Amino acid sequence: MTEQLSRPQTHGFTAPGFEPVREAFERNFAEFNDTGAAFALYHEGELVVDIWGGLADAEAETPWAQDTIGIVYSATKAATAIVVHQLAEKGLLDLDAPVANVWPEFAAGGKEAVTTRTLLSHRAGLPAIEGDLTLEQLLAGTPVADLLAAQSPVWDPSTSHGYHALTYGWLIGEVVRRATGRTVGELFAENIAVPLNLDFYIGLPSEHVGRVAPLVASTPPAPDFLDAITDPDAKAAILARIGQMMDPTSLLSRTLSSNGLLPTPNAPAWNDPAVYAAEIPAANGIADARSLAKMYAALLGEIDGIRLLEEETVTAAIAEQSEGIDEVTMAQSRFGSGFMLDSEISPLPTHAFGHYGAGGSLGFADPSTGITFGYVTAKLGGTPTGEPRTAGLIAAVGSVLESKNNAQ
Repeated sequence: MTEQLSRPQTHGFTAPGFEPVREAFERNFAEFNDTGAAFALYHEGELVVDIWGGLADAEAETPWAQDTIGIVYSATKAATAIVVHQLAEKGLLDLDAPVANVWPEFAAGGKEAVTTRTLLSHRAGLPAIEGDLTLEQLLAGTPVADLLAAQSPVWDPSTSHGYHALTYGWLIGEVVRRATGRTVGELFAENIAVPLNLDFYIGLPSEHVGRVAPLVASTPPAPDFLDAITDPDAKAAILARIGQMMDPTSLLSRTLSSNGLLPTPNAPAWNDPAVYAAEIPAANGIADARSLAKMYAALLGEIDGIRLLEEETVTAAIAEQSEGIDEVTMAQSRFGSGFMLDSEISPLPTHAFGHYGAGGSLGFADPSTGITFGYVTAKLGGTPTGEPRTAGLIAAVGSVLESKNNAQ
């Protein structure tokens, strides 16, 4: 098995000139201990890379197949945001109106002025759940929304922001349900996944459970991983974040743990068919890489005759709404309305918008180059200093595009 992981057989398609991207994908297995993954890239509306390799199930030694799918964690947030922006285009939801207009109970605790755009941009001050829940209630969603509606913000939404790692989905999901009578997962399937033929689900039908690659626990960073950081302020900030993650009472820990019921990222907690089947519109999307890349391609232009959002809607959706030190992660972050922008916690290309997922998965679009990117992995990874697997892929894509531009 070790030899298979260090030198995996990579399957799929790579267009001429994009071979360095395939090489970067293969290096992830040898250099970063990846177990199984898939990567897809669109360029100017054309699929130019669609590859996969390694193991879908490391314990059973089952190879990653063309139809393997996996949990993409917070890459789900962008899919949820597209649903919301589609509703706004249709006049079914006003992003800048108070949430309480469609969800009256939400006005409690001084939240009368909080808008749907406030929720999308991680400004609501509701990153952690206050109150007791069972796992069954958590997966049902509505009991979580009821608790969040009764809470007061832990910061002033008009002055600050902080990453709502899981509550983003329950908050947005309840707004969508109140406005339409439908769930995010239903609308995503009907208006996005089915028309584009995406293998992407928010709430997985039971017949697809056997295709899901179980998550694999991350490898702890080497004890000397901080030695390469020479900036004392940067090192101190990383050590502070590690301290917060180790402190169960910190806002970061409470945000990521959902009262200890669904720690994130955590392979055993999320490798549960009940979690697959639930709708957690912030974090339990299950997809393949080509579907992530294709979804973003349909934001930049028509794909198979379908454009998901009008150009002016995309422009407004990726306009910066939040920037600065994040109240939850205590790192610099930037958000549009539902999309991450380039920042310390999301090192995307400069002009890109998209969303990372805890553990390594990533989807994004870069309007300046016309590329859209999808990466899905089973091996939970990332370090306090970044995610080297996606960093290598992004660098390889940039190198290919630079070479193509120079050759013209």
